[in-house]
Amino acid sequence: MRTSQFKLNTSLKNQIEKTLAQTVADIKILQESDIFLKDFFTDAELETFSKRLAIAYWLKKGRSYTNIKQNLKVSSATIAYVSEQMSKKGFVIALKKIEAEDWANQWAEKFQKFVKK
Repeated sequence: MRTSQFKLNTSLKNQIEKTLAQTVADIKILQESDIFLKDFFTDAELETFSKRLAIAYWLKKGRSYTNIKQNLKVSSATIAYVSEQMSKKGFVIALKKIEAEDWANQWAEKFQKFVKK
């Protein structure tokens, strides 16, 4: 998919980007998020964004470039690009959300084992 050669007015661009961000923030149900993403983005766009997030997560977990390349079918250049972007606020926020979810899942699992005893 190509980007338009015609540039938007900066004010309008900011307004519609905020509308998109607010729409995403307002979707609270996982199933609705999944439906939105699959209907709104092309398969290629969704895969690209999903892979970027997975690369960042796996890099943070210490996985090697080779492991990431083999599992996600991405190039070293893509991994390097994501690595450079990981200090940006958006990546930091996303990774914190994922880590919080991981932590909650680990403790829920431990709690379930404890309760079953």
